[in-house]
Amino acid sequence: MASSKKKSRKREDSSQSAHRILQSVIEKTEDAAVEITDEMRAAAAAFGRIGGKIGGPARAANLSKKKRSEIAKKAATARWRKGN
Repeated sequence: MASSKKKSRKREDSSQSAHRILQSVIEKTEDAAVEITDEMRAAAAAFGRIGGKIGGPARAANLSKKKRSEIAKKAATARWRKGN
């Protein structure tokens, strides 16, 4: 009598799928040398500034006054420690 068991196949979650796709793209483009130009660097810097201008104030707005104070004290301590 033949068994009617099916092979169970695990499904990839979204992060596993993204990783697999990224690895295949990396493999395909690994040999192709990409020259990073000054325009590319300037564009990346501009995008970083945009994100920083949005993210910093948004984070500060979500923090309590006490938590902001703790973060500021920790940063000041690190700056003074770094200088000595």
